[in-house]
Amino acid sequence: MPDDPTATASDAEVLGRVAALLRRADLALLAVKEPPLREIGVSGSLYAVLMNLRVTPGLTGAELARVVGVTPQAIGPLVAKLVDRGWVERRAHPRHQNVQELHLTEAGRTETTVADRIMAHLEDHLRRSLGEDDYEQLATLLGRVIEHLPGWAPPRQG
Repeated sequence: MPDDPTATASDAEVLGRVAALLRRADLALLAVKEPPLREIGVSGSLYAVLMNLRVTPGLTGAELARVVGVTPQAIGPLVAKLVDRGWVERRAHPRHQNVQELHLTEAGRTETTVADRIMAHLEDHLRRSLGEDDYEQLATLLGRVIEHLPGWAPPRQG
C-alpha cells in the first residue's frame, strides 16, 4: 500500500472507495425510504427516534441524541414534534429531578408499528434482492466497519 493513497487514485477509484459507496448507499436508502414514511407523517429522523424509544424506553434527550446520531440541540425539536402529536411523553426521572425520560405513548407505539411495517418491507426487499448469503455477509461487513471506524486517525497535516 502506498504512503499516500490519494497520489495515483483515478476518479473512478475515488468514487469506488468503500467510504464513497457507503455514502451513496445511504443516499439511495434515504431516497427510497423518505417518501413512504413521509406519506404517514414520519421522516427518517422521526422514525429513528420512535424506534429507539420503542427499543429502549426511558432514554433521556441526551441519550437519545447519542443513539440517533444527532446533537442534543437537534433532538429537542424532534422530540417536541412527537410530544405535540401525542406520540411521546416526558416523565420525571426517578433519581434526577431535573432530567426527563422519554416514552412512547399508545398512539406513538401504533405509529411506530405503521412506520416499521414500511421499513421491514424495505429490509425484506434488500434481503430478497441480495439473496440470503450476500445479505448476511453485508450485515456482517457493515458491523465490522462500524466496529473499526473509531480506530481510524486522520493523517497529520503538513
